[in-house]
Amino acid sequence: MLDNVDPFIGVAATDLPKASGLAATWWWPKPQVGNTHPGATSPLGMVSACAYSGAYPTGYGRYTKNTEGVPEEMFERLQASGFTHFQQSGTGAIRKYYNYVRVTPMVQPLDALGESWPLRDEVAEAGYYAATLDTGVRCELTVGTKVAVHRYTFPEHSSARVVIDLSIGGLAIEHGRTVPLRAQVESMGHGRAQGTVAMEGVPLSVYVDVISPGWRQMLWYDRRLIDGGTRLDFDSIRHTTLRPFGMLFMGPTEPGQTVEVRLGFSLRGCDQAKQNLERECGNGPAFDAVRSRTRARWREHLDRVQVDGGTPARRTVFATALYHSLIKPCFADDESPFWPTSGPFAFDVCTMWDIYKTQLPLLAAIVPDRAADLLESLIRVCEEEGNFPIGYRMARGADRFYRQGSALVHTALADAHALGRAGLDWNWALVHMVDDLRRMYGEEFFEHGVVHPISHTLDLAYGHHCTAQVARALNDGRLADVLEERSRQWSNAFDPSTGLLRDSEFYEGGKWNYSFRLLHDMAARIALAGGDRAFIDKLDRFFGFGAAPVTQPGRRPQPAEMAAGYALNRFEGLNNEPDMEAPWAYHYAGRPDRTAQIVNAALTWQFGTGPGGLPGNDDSGGLSSWYVWASLGLFPIAGQNLFLVNAPAFERAALRVGGNEFVIETSGYQEKPIGVDGIDRDPPTQYVQSATLNGKPLHAAHLSAAAVHRGGVLHLRLGPEPSGWGREVRPPSLSDTPAKLEEAR
Repeated sequence: MLDNVDPFIGVAATDLPKASGLAATWWWPKPQVGNTHPGATSPLGMVSACAYSGAYPTGYGRYTKNTEGVPEEMFERLQASGFTHFQQSGTGAIRKYYNYVRVTPMVQPLDALGESWPLRDEVAEAGYYAATLDTGVRCELTVGTKVAVHRYTFPEHSSARVVIDLSIGGLAIEHGRTVPLRAQVESMGHGRAQGTVAMEGVPLSVYVDVISPGWRQMLWYDRRLIDGGTRLDFDSIRHTTLRPFGMLFMGPTEPGQTVEVRLGFSLRGCDQAKQNLERECGNGPAFDAVRSRTRARWREHLDRVQVDGGTPARRTVFATALYHSLIKPCFADDESPFWPTSGPFAFDVCTMWDIYKTQLPLLAAIVPDRAADLLESLIRVCEEEGNFPIGYRMARGADRFYRQGSALVHTALADAHALGRAGLDWNWALVHMVDDLRRMYGEEFFEHGVVHPISHTLDLAYGHHCTAQVARALNDGRLADVLEERSRQWSNAFDPSTGLLRDSEFYEGGKWNYSFRLLHDMAARIALAGGDRAFIDKLDRFFGFGAAPVTQPGRRPQPAEMAAGYALNRFEGLNNEPDMEAPWAYHYAGRPDRTAQIVNAALTWQFGTGPGGLPGNDDSGGLSSWYVWASLGLFPIAGQNLFLVNAPAFERAALRVGGNEFVIETSGYQEKPIGVDGIDRDPPTQYVQSATLNGKPLHAAHLSAAAVHRGGVLHLRLGPEPSGWGREVRPPSLSDTPAKLEEAR
């Protein structure tokens, strides 16, 4: 799997073949760019490193801030002013960006610091990035879990230098810069230096060891060297008073001479940063060893999902989607700057409203220890800050994306408890789950049973349901009954006369995009819409069955163009995530064949190879993990201990789930090309004709998550025509009888 990964997928504006059939009717309101970066990363590691131009949103590339349509370019060429650390992955406008500790190899005077030079000959692999600056310096980067190692190969020069700028942060866009509040830099001689900068209220420490025999080292301030100075201290820095500062290493180079820059990071001071560096890098050159270990970690993680079959292009897209799904969140064990005790600390949970549906269930399946660590970390955040975060960054403060969603951590906690995950104090977790339901929009929901934006009514009702499941399992039946009763207030969000959500404001999308979320009582939801036929008719309209192809927004779309697009009330494809689970709503109405058609169209036309291979923002892996699940023929229903089953895109797949293996195998499989393979029309959809689980007939188009996590073999017999499979036995709903719910488990 590792050899199929292409970290360049998604770094540029969407460039996919013109869609045919159903996918051509979907309308994309969000930026048509993946917003990924090709930098060096470690699986769920603390540190990343990449070329820095200041572009939106990762600091890599050429694009300016964009919120809809084709992204506009900031620069005519790919360029870099150096190499920074802690990039986000696939996000959009989230106001705070990292890109700390810029390292710049130079053959120019210090006055040139901050200039950008063209990049060429880029290479990117899992755990490795390299490019040549137009100055002639070949630059290679790799990272460990808490370290980064740079290797620069210089041309012959009398005064080459490596400049480390600790003052930089954020992006070169309006309101995108991050200014340190305070800082301290110290030069210790012998190629070693250290510093701490408080960025967004978080003290980031770095310990630097430069292997360059015979070179001098100095501190600098405002692009002027401080010859003989050993320490700089800054307090109360403001945007108006900030001047760049950092450390510099300089000396002559022979042609092809390499200089290695090793950086250890910590959120708990320079001493711990030094320990992290020594632990991962030892005391000598470490680039090749760190690169090798990180590559081995990537191989071990990616090998937890294996697929057979598929065209080379499909395999590349799948492997890269799995890779992108395992970059975030960032784990910095024993590094929390907010509490003194040891244990997991996770940050860069930037788009919880996207990743809770697909990425967190993927982590729970293939890296269950890390999934449990994430939950422990988020519980601790709730203890310290008073609420579960809807998103969490390496930043101090209450700016936690409360507008986007409510009670999302509850879904992952409910799933973890249902799977019997040990290691968490579940009674303590339940305390926080209950209390969190009363915060932010929760207070209004408690008092009135409905809240606007109306999507929060669905969130909070769902959060009550998830919490009720944990309470009941912990034998607190009285609490569970109260929570479950409130969870039924999801119906207050809907207009019975239309079967859709009530008019409201929405965070992205519109009421059609949110009306087909997979709730905890889909049987009652379908009844509210008028029954199976009426619900399916609405879904068919939403997904564009029988509709004409649409034109996607271009560069700088005008308000009238966007309003006309929104008025279509159409599926946003995988350009945006609010309706990413909607294709599987057909399962609840007895039409899994429709799900198969939609997923086949999406996998065919909305993903491809190359820099333009994503239809929209990857959102920390939320989009990529959708692709992984859809390709496997499974879809997790977060918070319900449930997977829905569909025809897979590969002949055979195997997931290493903890110590078990779950295999999805097929008969009658027909290999299907995707758009980038050169096709000009939809390939035939394959439908499940019948299924067995561990040799026993499976008539339902769903499985409990426990069945998947226990391991086993799901065999799907595929064919070219819709069948009766999965039509009669519906996925479980809250209003089902206890006997039916038990059968579903």
